[in-house]
Amino acid sequence: MNVAKWLLLAVLALPLLEVAVFIAVASAYGFFQALGLLILGSLAGVMVLRHAGGNHIARVRMAVSEGLNQSSFTALQADSSGGLILLAGILLVIPGFITDGLALLVLLVPLWRALGDRLGLRAPPARTDGVVDLEPEQWRRVDDPVLPGRPPGERER
Repeated sequence: MNVAKWLLLAVLALPLLEVAVFIAVASAYGFFQALGLLILGSLAGVMVLRHAGGNHIARVRMAVSEGLNQSSFTALQADSSGGLILLAGILLVIPGFITDGLALLVLLVPLWRALGDRLGLRAPPARTDGVVDLEPEQWRRVDDPVLPGRPPGERER
């Protein structure tokens, strides 16, 4: 079975699993407590989307409108933690305990990165002299165009 079929099966099975988990939580803690937790999770998702997702939604919208060319795709890759926060907000808004649990796991990834930075487990910080070190596959040579109003032999100083 290929990935698309598994994904379709998972999307179709998710509502049934969510109902089963809701029934289990409602039987353990009570119906109104379970319903309150679902409403609280959805409100938390709205708050995450309003607080942290606004700029990220605008970036995704712009990238999609530009057709995901190389520069917009690179901008989305550089903003990966923002994309994760956006995904977590969307998962929190969807009512259900499974999606809320997935959202909390997704929200932990930026937390793990921040802790890794604090503990020195990440790459060294950026240089302060303005030099950006890139891997060979992250750049390409562009010939210096002749700027208008400048003689062809003169270079910028």
